[in-house]
Amino acid sequence: MQEKEVIQALGHENVRATHRTTLEITKESHLTTEGDCIVAVSADKALSDLGEEFKKCLLQKNVKITILIEADSVEEKVLAQGSPLLQLTHPSDIVIRKSGHTCSRTLAINADKAACDLSRTLVTKLKNPKQRVKITLVASV
Repeated sequence: MQEKEVIQALGHENVRATHRTTLEITKESHLTTEGDCIVAVSADKALSDLGEEFKKCLLQKNVKITILIEADSVEEKVLAQGSPLLQLTHPSDIVIRKSGHTCSRTLAINADKAACDLSRTLVTKLKNPKQRVKITLVASV
């Protein structure tokens, strides 16, 4: 079983991508420098907008999630897991965590990367407010 979602978002001049345990995409268009886990803004989807089949897949016990972040020809892959404990209800945010913590904002846990682990080449692209960012989420059981 495999389900896929594609999210379109934008970069922002305040993207820092220095957070050590999380990485976030948000529908919000405003970003302060305190939001050091946020890598893309003005997303066209948050957790509450994801399709029901995709959400069902994320809630499976052994589901693997691949998050592909693309900006022009620069791309980065993050590997993580779903969980039966995910709520998937937040109206504006999507958070990927290195830890096992879940809340309404959590898409995936036990990720192999957080914001600080992304390549600085990608982060430089993500600092451009005109940069279109494509985030592809693939859940596989």
